[in-house]
Order: sequence, then C-alpha cells, then structure tokens
Amino acid sequence: MKLYSGRQLVFAGIVGAALALVLALGIGFIGLPALSKLSVTASGKAASAKTVGDRRGSAALDVKDTAPRLGISTEVGSEYSSDERENIDIYEQLNEGVVNITTEQLYYNWFSDPVPQEGDSGSGSIIDPQGYVLTNKHVVKDAYKVYVSLADGSRFEAKVVGIDPENDLAVIKFVPPRGVQLTVIPYGDSSRLRVGQKVLAIGNPFGLERTLTRGIVSGIGRPVSQTERAQDGSSSTVVIQNMIQTDASINPGNSGGPLLNAHGEIIGVNTMIYSPSGGSVGIGFAVPVATAKRVVPELMKSGRVARGWIDVVPVALFSDLVDYMKQNSIATPVETGLLVSQAKKAGNADRAGIRGGATQVRTRASSFFVGGDIIVSVNGVKTDSLAQLYVALENTKPGDRVDVVYYRGTKKMTAQVQLSDRARAGIQN
Repeated sequence: MKLYSGRQLVFAGIVGAALALVLALGIGFIGLPALSKLSVTASGKAASAKTVGDRRGSAALDVKDTAPRLGISTEVGSEYSSDERENIDIYEQLNEGVVNITTEQLYYNWFSDPVPQEGDSGSGSIIDPQGYVLTNKHVVKDAYKVYVSLADGSRFEAKVVGIDPENDLAVIKFVPPRGVQLTVIPYGDSSRLRVGQKVLAIGNPFGLERTLTRGIVSGIGRPVSQTERAQDGSSSTVVIQNMIQTDASINPGNSGGPLLNAHGEIIGVNTMIYSPSGGSVGIGFAVPVATAKRVVPELMKSGRVARGWIDVVPVALFSDLVDYMKQNSIATPVETGLLVSQAKKAGNADRAGIRGGATQVRTRASSFFVGGDIIVSVNGVKTDSLAQLYVALENTKPGDRVDVVYYRGTKKMTAQVQLSDRARAGIQN
C-alpha cells in the first residue's frame, strides 16, 4: 500500500473540491446572479432603461411636448415582452388619472313633477391637480347632477365648467380632499401622429372601471358627423374635423376617456364608434388633443368657446326647393349651397353687401324667404350644409375677417365679412 503525506492529502482535497464545483456549475445545480439586461442603441453603446415617471400632481396645462418617452420598468418580470411591459407601465402609472363619470337627469312625470333619474355615464381624464377633468360633452348633456368616481372608489359631486358642442368636449371640476395628490395625464401632440402608431385607451366600458385596450392609429384627419337629439325631440348635427380613427376597442362608457400614445400622453379624447351592433367592431374615433388644447383654456376661463358668425339666416338648398325656385323663374345656378333667407339689418353680412330674400315660402316645418344670395363657400370651405358652415367658422374668433363666395342670380361674387360673436347673435349649436 502506497502512503501519502499530509500535504499531499490537503492538495488532493482542494483539487477534488474545485472539480466538483466546476461540474455542479456545468450541470446547473448552482446558478450565478443574472446580469442586468441593457438596451443597445444603434451605435452599439448600452442605454439604461427608464421607468415611467410619476405623473402625480404635474400640471397638464403646460402643453409643451417635453415629457420623456416611457421606458420599460425593471420592476416588471422578464416573462413579459418589452411591448407588454410598456403597456403595463402606462396602465399602472396613469390609470388612476382616469375617472368614471355618472350623471343624473331630471324627467317630468304625468303630474309635471321633476323626477331625478340615472343619466348618461362615461370616462374622463384628470388634466389638472385642482380637479379639472376633460371629457365629452355628450357624457354630461342635460345633466342635473354630475359625479366623479376615482380609482380608490371615492365619489365626488362635480360641476360642469364649460362645454364645446362643436367638438363634443366638456370640462368638469370636482374638489379633491385636502392632501390628496391626483394623477394627472399630460397632453401629447396629435399633429405628429402616423397611421400604424400604437395607441392605448383607458376607460369604463359597460361600467367596467379602468379597462385598458390597445390598437393602432387607423386613420387621421377624418371628418365625422355627429347627430345629437335633445329631450324635446329636436336634433342637431355637427361635423367634427380631423378626428383620429383607431381600431382600439372603444365601447359605451369609454366616451371621454383618453387615447394615449406610447409616451403615456393624451393624443385624443375617445368620442364615438361606428358599429351596426352597438359594440366595438374596430372603428372608433377620438377628438385630437390639438383641438382640446385649443378650446380647454377658454372653457375653463369663460365656460364657452367664442366663435365668429355671419349675421344671416341660412337655409340649405334641397331638391324640392331648387325645383320650386326654377319653376318660379328664380335664378338657381347651383344645386347645393346656403340660401340667405335674411341678412340682419346693419349686421356684418348686410354691411358687406350680402342680401336676403324677398318672397316668403312655407313648408310643413318652417317658413323662409327665397330670392336672396346663395353662399357656396366661407373661408375656403364649401358650404353645402349648415354643418359645413359651422366647420368653416369653427376656428374663428369675433372680429376675424373671412372671404364669403356667393351667387347673386347667375353672377358669382366675393365679399369680405368681419365676424360677429356667435353667442351674442343668439346662435347655439
């Protein structure tokens, strides 16, 4: 038997332990700490990932596009893709900035007594730490009372600060408890949108609070007509310009909620869907945030948007009216346009030389005058309908000057009109 010295035994033990450790690492019994993953830029340099910034208490009225792009949070597990982690970050940081809006409306019973009943409901975005909320006008239409519910379940009565019917926007306000910091959703830039860009919608469809859906921008610059019926049975139609089309699921209850970009910024206000069934079929529309940024300060300041007006009583031409005018030898060089039934005496149209009609005619629904000028465009926008006249004047102010193209008989003429204040003219849309 061969004998070994103590030094040889110690050396052999160390070598054996080292071999055992190498074998265990190769098999996987022992794991080393994983290296943190870094995103690599095109230049090959590592770029550190950033988490979503805390939006609580930030002032949304600063409309500059200075917010950094949302990064991928390192707190979310690696079992999620980078796209999923971006969605999760946006939702977790901003969902508390979306409120549920419910209303009460007054109806009258057989005895003409006012009876409060449940009204419309929808969503809204907190845009200011003082409790201002951006939503749709149709969500709070005819509301006797308005309530706002926050993510923690607390419920507050709110008041309607201002409405803009022509863009279906409204601002409401509630008073948050002292010491409570609201999550504010910042404005983005809708002018830079591209078809195919990812968008997220947060809202309360069918009462399911703070639901997240995702999709893409399917189209931009869409003019969409919207008809709204009042409690008295009357209706009005507006054409909302430059709407964002998206395939993100938008359902009843999403109205007024934010359409967000990958930065976690509002780029649109979810407003309506096209659906034969009443549910989402992938065609939704949102009012662009550029419109909201333009009108919200006025709504917060004065409760309305001051717009210009031409002091006439317009009547949209229709086939029976055109036939009647031709049969009575009244010159009708065009099939579509706005007939000037009356021009307000000493009003801006009258001063510009635009004339109203002299012969009164009656229909089942109304009476008006024929023989006046026919307006075919205002400010470069064709005026085939009253809704198109509102479109032409939507972005104008009292005192602005616009070019009005019209026919007098068969002669095409142009006049420059200095606009009056639409509200003071008694015109409501």
